[in-house]
Amino acid sequence: MKISVTIVAIVLLFEFSGPTPTQDFQGKAYYFSKSSLELGSWGARMSEAQKKQIKARLKNRLEKTYILSFNSTESIFVEEEKIDAISGATDSWGSNFARGKQYKNISQNQLVQAQEFYGKLFLVKDQLLSIDWELGSESKEVGGYTCFKATAVVPTASLEWFDFSWSDLPNPENEATTKDIKLSQVEAWYTMQIPIQHGPAEFWGLPGLILEVSTENTTLLCSEIISNPKEKLKINPPKKGVDIKIEDYRKTIMSKMLEMRNNMGRIRR
Repeated sequence: MKISVTIVAIVLLFEFSGPTPTQDFQGKAYYFSKSSLELGSWGARMSEAQKKQIKARLKNRLEKTYILSFNSTESIFVEEEKIDAISGATDSWGSNFARGKQYKNISQNQLVQAQEFYGKLFLVKDQLLSIDWELGSESKEVGGYTCFKATAVVPTASLEWFDFSWSDLPNPENEATTKDIKLSQVEAWYTMQIPIQHGPAEFWGLPGLILEVSTENTTLLCSEIISNPKEKLKINPPKKGVDIKIEDYRKTIMSKMLEMRNNMGRIRR
């Protein structure tokens, strides 16, 4: 993990750093995630009532809650399951492209994430996302904690590798079509009052726990922290599924989706 640090940030680092947590240090952080809905040119042809209806139906995908359980070196990040606001059922279609149970081990640079695609279990094992953080001197309060700002630029695909859409598939009229690599601006706020390198989702590696992080149209905000709960937390990587790397996982799911699209085309004919 690379970190670019300004002189001012170094001073702040020494002023606000606390004691290094022991291996027994544990905690839970609850995050609320909110994403904006981008309808593009398709949305331009819709009425405000239609847009509102679609947002209501997609509420479970646009607004989520997560729990980050952590100790000094390991963490588990999981989504709390919600009942669909319209149908009263869980979002089974969306779950095929949702983030699975995510384990990070910062001392071993290890990511283990459980993913399910139409009943098949995968165990994605890879290195943690390398982020070149730039620390700044700007600060603000988040949930009663003093936080400092950090920024970075990362490939968008590295944040959304488990998520897919039909537009990701090759154009049937031109299979050779390639897309430029899209980059995402990342803004994170971390607290030295909890001096561990954990954070939600793919984010980690700052001098304190990340309490807020924004990328493009999504923001993750910590709403509650429980330090050293009475009941000892079990932080173990998921174990069920076919072992696979991130790149191979994407190729596998893209291949399955391409097969599904081709089959639907045959049915229409």
